[in-house]
Amino acid sequence: MQTTVQVVSGDQRRAEASPTPGMRREQAFADEGTWVGVARTEPSKVTGWHHHGEFDTFFYCISGRVRVEHGSGGREAVEAGPGDFGRIPREVVHRESNPADEECVAVVFRVGSGVPVVNVEGPDA
Repeated sequence: MQTTVQVVSGDQRRAEASPTPGMRREQAFADEGTWVGVARTEPSKVTGWHHHGEFDTFFYCISGRVRVEHGSGGREAVEAGPGDFGRIPREVVHRESNPADEECVAVVFRVGSGVPVVNVEGPDA
């Protein structure tokens, strides 16, 4: 059990081990059952399709916009902007895009186990 308070500064965050094309993730903390970091998506970029295995993913949008496409054939979508929170349930295949004119920056917190990012070809039809 961790007994010391920790702070990870911006220059101490690590690039994620399994990047998804179109998005840059920086890990602040990771241990058994959690992953915490920052996700960045440039304006007009669309990420590759992926899911987060057995992790439930929660995010808080700081800047830009995040559009999350999901569902059968990727035909469903939700959008969040600065000040909005979002949740992506475990194993939901999705991709993000940033329709804004500024970089999308979101704080991400995952709870679960296993591999936190699984890149895939796309959603089921």
